[in-house]
Amino acid sequence: MQHPVDHYVFVPRPYDGFTGQFIAGRWLAGTAGKTVIDRNPYDGSVLAEIAQASISDLDQAFDAAYRAQVEWAFTLPSERAALFFRAVAILDARKDEIIQWLIRESGSTRIKAGAELGAVRAGMLEAATMPAAAQGHIIPVDKPRKEARVYKKPVGVVGVISPWNFPLHLSNRSVAPALALGNAVVLKPSNDTPVTGGLLLAKIYEEAGLPAGVLNVVVGSSDVIGDAFSRHPVPRVLTFTGSTPVGRHIARVAAESSLLKRVGLELGGNAPLVVLDDADLEKAVGAALIGRFMHQGQICMSTNRIIVDASLYDRFVEAYTEAAKAVKFGDPNEPDTLVGPLCNDSQVRSVVRSIALARESGFRECLSGTIEGRIVPPHVFADVDNGSEFARNEIFGPVAPIIRAANEAEALAFANDTEFGLSSAVFTRDEARGLAFAQRIEAGMTHINDITIHDYPHVMFGGEKNSGLGRFNGKWIIEEFTTDHFISIQR
Repeated sequence: MQHPVDHYVFVPRPYDGFTGQFIAGRWLAGTAGKTVIDRNPYDGSVLAEIAQASISDLDQAFDAAYRAQVEWAFTLPSERAALFFRAVAILDARKDEIIQWLIRESGSTRIKAGAELGAVRAGMLEAATMPAAAQGHIIPVDKPRKEARVYKKPVGVVGVISPWNFPLHLSNRSVAPALALGNAVVLKPSNDTPVTGGLLLAKIYEEAGLPAGVLNVVVGSSDVIGDAFSRHPVPRVLTFTGSTPVGRHIARVAAESSLLKRVGLELGGNAPLVVLDDADLEKAVGAALIGRFMHQGQICMSTNRIIVDASLYDRFVEAYTEAAKAVKFGDPNEPDTLVGPLCNDSQVRSVVRSIALARESGFRECLSGTIEGRIVPPHVFADVDNGSEFARNEIFGPVAPIIRAANEAEALAFANDTEFGLSSAVFTRDEARGLAFAQRIEAGMTHINDITIHDYPHVMFGGEKNSGLGRFNGKWIIEEFTTDHFISIQR
C-alpha cells in the first residue's frame, strides 16, 4: 500500500499566488482598495504585492470559519492527527523554499530560519497528539444513581494575530493546536511578514488537505480591520503575540465585543541573565551572546539585561566584548551570519534611539559600529544603571546592556525590578543555589545555566506581570482552546 505522503519525496513546484486573502478555501483579492508591498528588509526588493482585506473580507473569513468548524469538530481524532503528519512531510519537502522565504521576508539569518522551521515542525508533531489528549471526566456525585460528566469540547473559532519576528512559528503555535482540537481559525499576520506569517501557512495546510474554511488568512491594515478583528462576535478566543501597549489595546477592544471571549496575550519582555559569583564565565558569556544577538535581538525572550556579580564583572565585560567583536553581521543568507537586518525602518529608528539614550546617559561604550541601512552591528554598553530608561525598556535590537551587581541579593532585586516577567536565566555552578534563585525570579520562565530563548511545543510558555496572560504549548494550550461542558445523568 502506498503511503499517503509518498508523493512528497520529490521537490514540489514552489508556491506562488501570494496576492490576496485565503478565505473559505479560495484565494481572493482583498477589497480594501489598498495594497501591501511586501519587501525584503535586507535589499528592499519586492517579494509580493497583496490586495488588502476590508471589513467585508474579514466578516467573510469569520463566517467561513464559523460554518466550517461545526463539521471539523466531529472529524475523527486520527483524521485530524493525520493532517499534521502530512503537513510535516510538506515542510520537509519544501525545507529550502520555506527557509528562503523566512530569510527574504523577515530578515532571518540562515541560522535563525533553520531554527524557526524546526520549531514549526516540532509544533505540528505535538499538535498531532492533541486530538486524543482533549479528555473529559466522569465525577462521582453524592446522590443515588446520579452521574456527572464533564465533556471537553473545542471553543469554536479562534482568532490569531501574529507578529513579524518569528512569523511562521508564532502563527503556527496558535493555529496548529486550535485546528488539532477541532476549532476553526482566522489568522491575521503582520503586514511586515504577510507570507511567512500567514499565506505560506495557508498553502501548507491547504496542500495537506485541510477542509475549506477551517483556516482563513486575512492580510490588511490594522487601521482598517484591526479593531474589528478583536471586537468581532464570532471568535470565542483571541491570541495575540506582540508588544505590551498593543496587547493592552486588543484586550480593551475585545472587552467591547457583544460576545465575551478569552484573550491570550504573549507580550513584551526585559529578560535578565544573571551571572552569580561562582558561574562558569565562558558558558555565561556564550549564552549571553546568543541570547542577545540571535535574530538581531528581535525576540521577546532575548537577553535584554546582563546582570553580573561584581567579583566577575570586569572579566565578564572584557570577555563578552571580545566575543561580540567576532559576531558576523550583514547578509542574512550567509551561513555564519548571526546578526542580519532589522525588520523595518521603524525598528531601526527605535534601536538608534536606544543607542543614543545609552550614550547620553554616559554608559561605557565597549563596542559599536556603523549602521548601514537596516544592518545594526552589535553594540555593547557596560556600567549600565539598572534603574535607567535604557535598561528598563525592551531593546528589540542588537544592543547589550551589562549591569554590575554587588552580590546575589542585589542581582535578584535588579532582575525583578521591571514591569515585565517573561523569560530569565541564572548562571551558577551550584544547581541548588540556581534553583533557589530561579524560584524567586518573577517570571513565567527561568533557565539555569542556559540562554533565555527557549520554546518547546510540549512545555509551558508564558509570562507574568506585563508580559502577558495565558499559557501556550502542550496541555496548557489545550485548556486555552477548549471549553468544559458539564452534563449530569439521573438514572
